[in-house]
Amino acid sequence: MGNTLTSVVPSVAATGAVEDSAKTKPKCKACCACPETKRARDACIMEHGEEKCSELIEQHKQCMRDMGFNI
Repeated sequence: MGNTLTSVVPSVAATGAVEDSAKTKPKCKACCACPETKRARDACIMEHGEEKCSELIEQHKQCMRDMGFNI
């Protein structure tokens, strides 16, 4: 009887949930992802302050999400 539960758990783990997480796993470290949007965001913040750069900040966040990071 105890083996029934253990045989069910691996079959659940082998379903699409595991495959989906592998597809969304980032291919690089966060520091190396989206260098273009990161550079533009950082320059804007240094020159104008965070409050005036919300559009660039959101663009960088979206790029990070597209790369598989959970932001």
